Amino acid sequence: MYWLLNSSIGRKLIMSISGIFLVLFLLFHMSMNLTLVFSAEAYDMICEFLGANWYAVAATLVLAAGVVVHIGYATWLTLQNQKARGADKYASSNQTKTEWAAKNMYVLGLIILLGLVIHLWNFWYKMQFAELLHLEEAVSKGSGLVIGLFSNPLYSLIYILWLVAITLHLTHGIWSGFQTLGWNNKTWFPRLKFIANIVSTVIMIGFAVVPVFFTIRGLFN
Repeated sequence: MYWLLNSSIGRKLIMSISGIFLVLFLLFHMSMNLTLVFSAEAYDMICEFLGANWYAVAATLVLAAGVVVHIGYATWLTLQNQKARGADKYASSNQTKTEWAAKNMYVLGLIILLGLVIHLWNFWYKMQFAELLHLEEAVSKGSGLVIGLFSNPLYSLIYILWLVAITLHLTHGIWSGFQTLGWNNKTWFPRLKFIANIVSTVIMIGFAVVPVFFTIRGLFN
């Protein structure tokens, strides 16, 4: 336990594991969202199942803990790296072949966090949280809320830009996480980068289908 909390490798390991956990959640959430394109009734059934009950609340708390851990360790490592580089942190980045996303992971993370706050306010707060506390804001059908928001082209555009930030973050984060776990030899490195590109692209397209579909439908209705 001391090694995990007090060594750079240990902290990277925790951040990698929490990141992989969050990627799995994104894949689940994406699959859930896609059901709305095909059936509002099926989507509402899933929302009801994941509503204000003990297992949904427990899963939300675990997910929130994963986000806090990931952001906390990312901040810690970023500050450590800045301190270690000292004056060299202002040196030209042309000396390395580091990709843009790799050099701006923390900035991308902050953009994602800001988008997450807006997302939670518009969806989670008005659905699960409001239902849990029996607030007047609680919506009876999640499908109506989602369709209403994504019928607004401006909101859909902001949402898609947020997805772009998530994709850039994931593209580097997925293979970097597995690299931290030890899969960093010459054979696996290109494979992991390919897998990271595929997974992040699938997540972005899967999430983007919903706002694009309902924005176009709203424009022609």
